[in-house]
Amino acid sequence: MKKKCLRFFVLCTNFFLPPFQDLVQAGFEEVQKLNQQNNQLSQCTAETAVNTAARLDLIEEEQEGEKYRERKNDKQQDAVEEEAREQEIVAELLQIKEEDKKEEDERLKQEEALWLSEESQLAALNSSDSSPPPPAPFEHRLVTTKTHQITSYYTINKEEVLGGGRFGMVHKCVEKSSGLVLAAKIIKARSQKEKEVVKCEIEVMNQLNHANLIQLYATFESRHEIILVMEYVDGGELFDRIIDENYKLTELDTVLFIRQISEGLQYMHKMYILHLDLKPENILCVSRQTNKVKIIDFGLARRYKPREKLRVNFGTPEFLAPEVINYEFVSFPTDMWSLGVITYMLLSGLSPFLGEDDNETLNNILACQWSFEEAEFADISEEAKDFISRLLVKSKSWRMSASQSLKHPWLSDRALHYRLHHKVNNSVEFMAVVK
Repeated sequence: MKKKCLRFFVLCTNFFLPPFQDLVQAGFEEVQKLNQQNNQLSQCTAETAVNTAARLDLIEEEQEGEKYRERKNDKQQDAVEEEAREQEIVAELLQIKEEDKKEEDERLKQEEALWLSEESQLAALNSSDSSPPPPAPFEHRLVTTKTHQITSYYTINKEEVLGGGRFGMVHKCVEKSSGLVLAAKIIKARSQKEKEVVKCEIEVMNQLNHANLIQLYATFESRHEIILVMEYVDGGELFDRIIDENYKLTELDTVLFIRQISEGLQYMHKMYILHLDLKPENILCVSRQTNKVKIIDFGLARRYKPREKLRVNFGTPEFLAPEVINYEFVSFPTDMWSLGVITYMLLSGLSPFLGEDDNETLNNILACQWSFEEAEFADISEEAKDFISRLLVKSKSWRMSASQSLKHPWLSDRALHYRLHHKVNNSVEFMAVVK
């Protein structure tokens, strides 16, 4: 049965199938169509891939461009921000600079105010203490000695003694015609030699016209004496202030005294006159309330002539220069040595060369033995010590001149004087607190 069905199926298949060649031809054509379609599809795929790649490149380029623009924008933003920060920093610096300028201006104003205050105080100090003493109440004159009786013109108060010494006595007197108060120096002069010495003093005083040098008003000669009528001052001797325990002599006071003495010496030396007896007893204070002084007593003064070598063998031992003791030539530095001794004494109250007797004193001077080791110099400025050191020099050629002494910082530095002025005030305030 099975064999019959199979044969029937084969017969049916053979009946319905076309010829084989047709089938092959149809299959081949179908394959070509498929290949063509595949080629077309591959071409489309390739084109699509190319287009896709191009689009991807474009997208990538656009992305890169976007990133570039973003980076550029970021840089621009950073630049803007950096510029803004720089401007802020500049503004802060300007503000700080402005504040610093204001502070500096304020500091300068304060310093200027302080400087003006110091200047005003110094001006007041200069005007009240360091200005020249008042001139004599009469014009400088060339005096000729009269032989008339002095009592015809002046009333001399013999009971009021202003001073005295080896030369005689000084009394207060009044000019009858004018009421002018003066001083009469009565000098004993019996011999012609003694009278010549006094006339030499008169000749010297006739040449001296300076506020720090006492002025001569008139002279009278009698048989046994010569009287010099001079400018009157009532402040007493500078020596009295040194020994007065109730008078506190400050360094600034000493500056003012020594500067005036130096100015008087400068004038004398310009006139070629040597004093040769400079000491505190020969310095008069104009009044007891001020530090104005005048040099007096020209009895040992000599006119200096450089070609005529001058030797002297007189003076006060404590104040003698080495060249006087050795009987060597004297000149302008001889007075400057005495100024150094006076300065030392005013600052310390001590005499630098004073010995047990005159011989010891003179030997101390010749050895030039002195120092600042005493306790009295503990608070004295270095400028003052340097000033003295430039005067108490054994070789006279190395001593300061009067003009040089006035330029020395101790006498000329106003800032130093201001410090000394404040030092005095602070000391007074401290003592007031202690009490």
